Amino acid sequence: MQARYPEPKNPLILRYHRLMDAFAKSDDERDFYLDKCEGFLLYVDLDKNSEELSLLDKELKDNATRYCLIPKMAFFEVKKLMEGFVHEKVYDIDTKEKLLDIIGAKEARENFLEFIYDHLVELEKWQQYYQERFRIRIIEWLRLQNILFVFEEDLDLTRNVVEKLKTSLFESKVSKDIAMARETLFTKAKIYYSNEALNPRPKRGRPPKQIVKIEIEPQFTTDIYTTVSPSARIFLYIPDITNASSVTFSAKFETEEALLASLRGSARVRVDEKLEALSQRLESLRHLSDKLQGINKGYGLEKYQSSFQPFSRPKFADTGKSVSLTSPVKEVKVEAAISGVLPRKRGRPRKGEGAAEFAPQHRKRFGIKKVTPIKRIKKKEN
Repeated sequence: MQARYPEPKNPLILRYHRLMDAFAKSDDERDFYLDKCEGFLLYVDLDKNSEELSLLDKELKDNATRYCLIPKMAFFEVKKLMEGFVHEKVYDIDTKEKLLDIIGAKEARENFLEFIYDHLVELEKWQQYYQERFRIRIIEWLRLQNILFVFEEDLDLTRNVVEKLKTSLFESKVSKDIAMARETLFTKAKIYYSNEALNPRPKRGRPPKQIVKIEIEPQFTTDIYTTVSPSARIFLYIPDITNASSVTFSAKFETEEALLASLRGSARVRVDEKLEALSQRLESLRHLSDKLQGINKGYGLEKYQSSFQPFSRPKFADTGKSVSLTSPVKEVKVEAAISGVLPRKRGRPRKGEGAAEFAPQHRKRFGIKKVTPIKRIKKKEN
């Protein structure tokens, strides 16, 4: 950075989702530049007239140390990102094969997004996946440029304090609350230069108690830039992007509304993603239950079921002292059918089981064996 530009007194406050969108759209036809002095983005829009483009080109050449070109996203990098998502996050085999076929065909990027937006369960996982990947990539690039920065989405400061920090970016003497906020920014900026920023790992130890998390929509501050040159002012890139779902990852459409309107050639109404994902899961459960019900028919068990007579409770008639069955029904039991096939269990039989075999009349009677007595022969006397 040249000496004629003022030096910022605290880390630059950058919008992460804007950088994410610029990284996703940067290609051979579009150029994005990041200012190292205040942190604003420039989008070289070729739809501008030639005079405006020539003035911007002169500004970029004269101040080459102030602006840094955001790297282009090559085709192989886009393909690698999509394949990584399919292999790591997609678990359904049919969906995985379909996505791999799309990635290997023409116009893979747009067809991939069209398929993902038709399956909202995969869309939620995809948005979380490429947000994590882009965050690591953006932090690596900013570290290579030696830029001291913080992401506005990660700050816990109030909106009023953040706007004061932007206004007093180049002031040495500030109030006490702004000085304390600057110390907070410097502490936060060191985290992005640690190893944990590039290799996030889950925390060890006992997990915290499950507490209902209250989601608060972040309140972003207004864009305050004081050193933008007149030739670069019309090229400022300040889209209203507040979350990852607004970043389309599309090289053809600028906004998510344009992408949704182009899908299948008709305008789409954005429904609640959670309700739609829940309905798709319920539909998959119904499909699975239908398959389980069709197993009996597939194995032909209905033939055996038809051979059994329906069970009916026998009627008892009171005849005084004894009870007799007036309409006996012979019950069909599985144990009786397989009793002749399976080996008999060892041990003492249960009550009523095998009583005929162990009845007293069937037991073998043991008699007393008679033995002929031994007769002694008396010797004759001489």
